[in-house]
Amino acid sequence: RPLEGRITGMRHRRFLRQVACSKPPTAPPCEQGQPEPGPTISAPAAGHMPRTCGLTEAHALFNTPSCAVRANDGGGGDRSQDGLNSSRSPVKSRTIFTGDNLYIMRGIPSESIDLIYLDPPFNSKHDYAAPIGSTAAGAAFKDTWTLEDIDEAWWGEIADTHQSLYKTLDAAKETAGKSMMSYLIYMSIRIIEMHRILKETGALYLHCDPTASHYLKQILDAVFGFKNFRNEIIWERNKGRTKIKHQSGVVRSWGTQHDTILFYGKKKHAVKIIYTKDVEKKFPYEDNNGNKFALSPAILSASMGERPNQEYEYRGYRPKYGWRYIKKTLKKLDRDGYLYWNSKGTPHKKMYESDHPGKPLSNIWNDIDAVRGKERLDYPTQKPLALLERIIEASSKHGDWVLDPFCGCATACSAAEKLNRKWIGIDISKKAYDLVRERLGREAGIEKFTKGAGIVINRTSPPIRDGMRTPCVKDMLYGKQAGNCMGCGHHFEYRHMEVDHIIPKSKGGQDVDENLQLLCGHCNKVKGGRLGMDELKVKLREKGILT
Repeated sequence: RPLEGRITGMRHRRFLRQVACSKPPTAPPCEQGQPEPGPTISAPAAGHMPRTCGLTEAHALFNTPSCAVRANDGGGGDRSQDGLNSSRSPVKSRTIFTGDNLYIMRGIPSESIDLIYLDPPFNSKHDYAAPIGSTAAGAAFKDTWTLEDIDEAWWGEIADTHQSLYKTLDAAKETAGKSMMSYLIYMSIRIIEMHRILKETGALYLHCDPTASHYLKQILDAVFGFKNFRNEIIWERNKGRTKIKHQSGVVRSWGTQHDTILFYGKKKHAVKIIYTKDVEKKFPYEDNNGNKFALSPAILSASMGERPNQEYEYRGYRPKYGWRYIKKTLKKLDRDGYLYWNSKGTPHKKMYESDHPGKPLSNIWNDIDAVRGKERLDYPTQKPLALLERIIEASSKHGDWVLDPFCGCATACSAAEKLNRKWIGIDISKKAYDLVRERLGREAGIEKFTKGAGIVINRTSPPIRDGMRTPCVKDMLYGKQAGNCMGCGHHFEYRHMEVDHIIPKSKGGQDVDENLQLLCGHCNKVKGGRLGMDELKVKLREKGILT
């Protein structure tokens, strides 16, 4: 080790011993003075990472303002009780963000959302637009993907942090081509953030179609874990005959009448049982109190075999093959009003509609029709309100947080409001904000939303997570990186290193430990405030610094 480095280390250790034996100073011991603006933090030269600069943990957290740098609110928010994790985040319920959902989700606190429903583009190779003159006029998006739609930093981030996901995407390029790979990279980097912000009791429902559902499931398996896959839900969106283009009675494929919803739940998530009315079971009769009921046989048939203990006479009637119930049970049915005698004097058991909630819902959903009638907004890819109400009711409770990161015409937001959930919507188009205000008044029965009361919030700036840097984070990073620059890889003295955001703040990067690294002064200057690490390395190769 060079002599200069040994002297620097001795001075730093002597400094720490002096701090540990003294009372906590009003200014932080790691830096006497004000914090520097920007990502770079000045600190005394050191050869290793000090443990909270010799102070107790409480002093380190509360008495070192220039080391413990907290992120700001991000504008537009407050810390009222209906805020998302109000001790850390300014995001309020009933907020529609307009912008790229990746950068907005990066500002949402970890493990703070209870339910995520997303209906993203399907890579359908089509462009969509709402008809002029419709309620949703002005809403449009393209669903055609190329590598130009992808930020190189996303690919590099996936390669560094999710090796299994990286291999899955690389394989998709070989089997489905670059367009599918581009779409999947776009989705993958966002699904990683969704997993981070979901609570341990949370769930995710991804709405897609057969175009990419099998690829998206592989991505979700890689991020959430295969064991957290719960169901592939089949929603039959079209009833009756399907339109098929054919010649001479020959077609290339069967008609498609369903969408797929991939359901993943974290380890502690439990689904509420939803019952559906059995459409085959009718209740055509009605008693004097208006209760509907159906009839089922109360006597045995010949095919049911002999049952000696059920062969008896009751109220003057003795069935040829016996009763379906023992005498004690039959008396109770009669006493409770469940025994019915028809005009021919044959007994039946009443089956009241109120006693039969229906069949427990399975993963085949064929009882919800596609959007029609007054609910239809002519918005491309609009989903029925009943579909979202079912998902939200099954996988969340009153007061839970629901997020729709591709909210479009805001069906999920309207359903969440109707069911007394807190919600956040994100869309690239401001049209979502206009539609949710109109829909909440009509569908959720809240008149004030349509009168400009300002209860639905529209934000364009991403929220900033309230994270606190470890005190003396530069010392920690210097020890972790062994003094090597994360850009060029060369070793530098402490004083030549600068703290940098791995994901730039301009792209939603947060001021928290896991997003910080040390670069040498030259690499930090080249990277600036907008380049990702992959882009930095490309620049360094162009300059001949990296091979």
